[in-house]
Amino acid sequence: MEFKGIIPAMLTPLTKEQQVNEQVARQLTRRMIDAGVNGVFALGTNGEFHLLDEQEKLKLAQIVVDEVNGAVPVIMGSGGNATADVIGLSKKMEELGADALSVITPFFIAPSQEELYVHFAKIAESTALPVLLYNIPSRTGVHLEADTVARLAKIPNIVAIKDSSGKFENIQQYIQATQDEDFSVLAGTDSLILQTLNAGGSGAVAATANMLPEVVVSIYQNWLKGDLEAAQKAQDLLNPLRDTFKYGTLPSVLKKAVELSGIPVGPPKLPVSELSGEALAIVQEMVSSYMLR
Repeated sequence: MEFKGIIPAMLTPLTKEQQVNEQVARQLTRRMIDAGVNGVFALGTNGEFHLLDEQEKLKLAQIVVDEVNGAVPVIMGSGGNATADVIGLSKKMEELGADALSVITPFFIAPSQEELYVHFAKIAESTALPVLLYNIPSRTGVHLEADTVARLAKIPNIVAIKDSSGKFENIQQYIQATQDEDFSVLAGTDSLILQTLNAGGSGAVAATANMLPEVVVSIYQNWLKGDLEAAQKAQDLLNPLRDTFKYGTLPSVLKKAVELSGIPVGPPKLPVSELSGEALAIVQEMVSSYMLR
């Protein structure tokens, strides 16, 4: 598969009882496919992978694979701290029919670059699926250096990286370090989608596509057509949503925004709480501003 275009970083819909909500997961998946996305990425940071147990992960994976039904590639997060645990979950995701795996760096611990290389290499060896590396140092405390990514890119089924560092120069370094390989660099920070495409990146794994899939898809579609002005306008349209993310613990703001937009994705997984008070009022006003456009 090719890692390119707009791939939503899908939320995990939950019931009020904190269980995976199959009906709404199907509704959200269908909404994004109907908007013309190029893939679906589940069980990432916005999918609360770090708060779900293995059975919950496998249930969501089965639902998404079934609902997508081959329309676009499905990328499943199988990352964790222990290499053996990641390999075990990756094998189960492969059996369920995922098209690719996303593997985040370990977190809490701080592995060396050599340890990171061995971790990812062993995981890649254990599966026939393509592997997307996932760098998000602000959450994990671990940064994948460009030199390490260049080494990993030589492994045949390590084919892409999602960079959520928020630093454009980091994306540039990844692009430069892997230019001799068949390797995709994807923005994981939604404010950098167009910049990444212009710099030679392949697209984005975009959380904002849960609420605004058509807008995010239009960034890529207009860029493909060479209409950079329209692409920039679409890129700028994401700002009001992104500007509210600071008002709650991830992904509480996005979940509430999507719910207010018509898809009842439910609460975050505890201990993250639902928005209330002033934060809720700010998000309600933001969502209303999009409805008026």
